[in-house]
Amino acid sequence: MTFRNGLKSLLRPEDSVLVLIDHQPFQLTNLNSHDPHMAVNNATALAKAAKAFSVPTILTSVIAERGGLIFPQITDVFPGQDVIDRTFVNTWEDPKVVDAVKATGRKQLIIAGLWTEVCVAMPAIQALGEGWDVTVVTDACGGISVESHEVAIQRMIAAGANMMTWLAVMAEWQRDWARIETAGKVTDVLKEHAAGSGIAYLWEQQLLNTPVPSAAG
Repeated sequence: MTFRNGLKSLLRPEDSVLVLIDHQPFQLTNLNSHDPHMAVNNATALAKAAKAFSVPTILTSVIAERGGLIFPQITDVFPGQDVIDRTFVNTWEDPKVVDAVKATGRKQLIIAGLWTEVCVAMPAIQALGEGWDVTVVTDACGGISVESHEVAIQRMIAAGANMMTWLAVMAEWQRDWARIETAGKVTDVLKEHAAGSGIAYLWEQQLLNTPVPSAAG
């Protein structure tokens, strides 16, 4: 097994491509590994982070006519972008998706979707076998039970996948706060989706703009 370590193993926005899989109403109705509100929030935050760093993002659904459209919170991040609708359960067996990923020229494949044990595990494991550098964003995924989600993660780790959360992905893309072209965009995502951290930032701005009471009088 090749260990993932060293600076070159960290995610780089210029080498990353994101595939968001089946964030649809049908899957959400039987999501039990995560709070549904958090699943929508986290997937949306990941999408916004990708846009902030100009990371190509492929959106894909499975039989949307019956399973429902991708959450509007996600599609609104990419207005006008086509969603690739599939019949394949395994996204990586659909040539349209694979061709779209390959067309980006990126090598760091980042995946999130519903459900972890089905629609995430299968493409992740297949892509790993084909030599892709695969990262799964676990908190932008979810399964029908805590057990199914965790077993899927263990299975993908055993196959060589890297596991991260959405905030860790965004931080790794940013890497240096001196990168001012994206620092403000990162802060916006934090304010909108990172709850306590976002509120703390706003509070900090409030305090910095609050005059110190005068001791005179």
